[in-house]
Amino acid sequence: MRPGTRLGIDVGRARIGVARCDPHAVLATPVETVQRAADGDADIRRIVEIATELEAIELVVGNPLSLSGSSTASTLDAVGFAERLAEAIRVPVRLVDERLSTVTAQQALRAAGRKAKAQRPVVDQAAAVVILQHAIDAERAAGAPPGVVVPSNEGS
Repeated sequence: MRPGTRLGIDVGRARIGVARCDPHAVLATPVETVQRAADGDADIRRIVEIATELEAIELVVGNPLSLSGSSTASTLDAVGFAERLAEAIRVPVRLVDERLSTVTAQQALRAAGRKAKAQRPVVDQAAAVVILQHAIDAERAAGAPPGVVVPSNEGS
């Protein structure tokens, strides 16, 4: 297992959930919900700030495929966001399968006693935790980083 803090990113249409893991890559925890920028790159800049502040070694972006594994409009949005993020940061950005991460996060919040309306501000962070925890657990089990690296023009 590679040591170092990683960020998990759950890309939604209105909000982006951000989670982090500890430097030993054992446990993912929520960080922040970033509002999706309607125009410009304020959301990208904020995630880069968080990654820099936490000295992240890589960013793990959830790739919302359909249950059958095919691409959807959300898939294209998340991949496009990951590509923009890869251009803006000097650490690797990885896309990992995130099927059902939001459903899992909602179930966990409901089990913790949060009503649906109270979940809205934190469900994106909880989904980012699910994505990141799955990625670090998969890396530990397989001995190799999960998902695929998003290429950037810098060649990092």
